Amino acid sequence: MRTAEVALAGMLSALSIAIPLVFRGTPLQIYIPALQYSGTVASHVPSMLAIAVSPAAAVVVGLASTIGFAVTLGPIVAARAFTHVIWGLAAAIYVSRGGSYVKGLLLVALPIHAVGEGMVVFALGPLFGAIQVAAETAGLLVFAGTLIHHLIDSAISIAVLRVVKPLLVPLLPHLAHTKLAWSVAIRKGPLTSRFVRWRKVTISSTPKSRIVAQHRLTGSGQ
Repeated sequence: MRTAEVALAGMLSALSIAIPLVFRGTPLQIYIPALQYSGTVASHVPSMLAIAVSPAAAVVVGLASTIGFAVTLGPIVAARAFTHVIWGLAAAIYVSRGGSYVKGLLLVALPIHAVGEGMVVFALGPLFGAIQVAAETAGLLVFAGTLIHHLIDSAISIAVLRVVKPLLVPLLPHLAHTKLAWSVAIRKGPLTSRFVRWRKVTISSTPKSRIVAQHRLTGSGQ
C-alpha cells in the first residue's frame, strides 16, 4: 500500500474498533443475545469507505472491525464481523477495476454480507449454544437485519465519500475516477439507432417548431 493508503487504513481501522467500544450499551447499538444479532450505528461505514481506498485497506479495516466486536460482543458476533473482510475485499476489487462505488456496495458487497452473517449464526449459534431459537430462524432474522443495516450504512458512506472525495483526490489520484453514481451503460445497436432517429424526428416536429414556422409565415405576409 502507498503511504496515503496506509494512513487512511489506519484511521479507518481505529474508527472501526472505536465504534463497538464507544457505542456498547448505548441506544446506538441494538443487541439481541437470543439471536446473536447486533446492529451498531455506522459500524459498517469504515469498511465501506475503505473499499474506495484499496483492496488491501478494505481487508485491514475489516480485520480491525473483527477485533472490536470480538472484544465487546464475543466470538459469534466477531465471526459475523469477519465477513467485512470478505465483502470489503470483493467490492474493493470491483471498484478498483472501474466499477461504480454504489454498485460495489449494493450488488457485490450486500449479498455476501447478508448471506454471510446469516450463515455464521446458522452454523455457529447451535455450536456455541448461544441462540435461543431455531438456527434457521436466527439465521433468517440476522440476514434480514444485516440487509437493512447494510443499506442504511451504504447511504451514509456514499454521502460521506461525496463530501470528502475532493479532499482525498490529491492523496489518492485514483479516486478521481471512482464513480459515485448508479451508471448505466447503453450499448449501441439497431434498437438504439432507431430510438435516436425517432427522437430526431420527434424533436424536429415539436409544437415549438411549428409555432416558429407559423410566426415566420405570418411575418412574411405583413
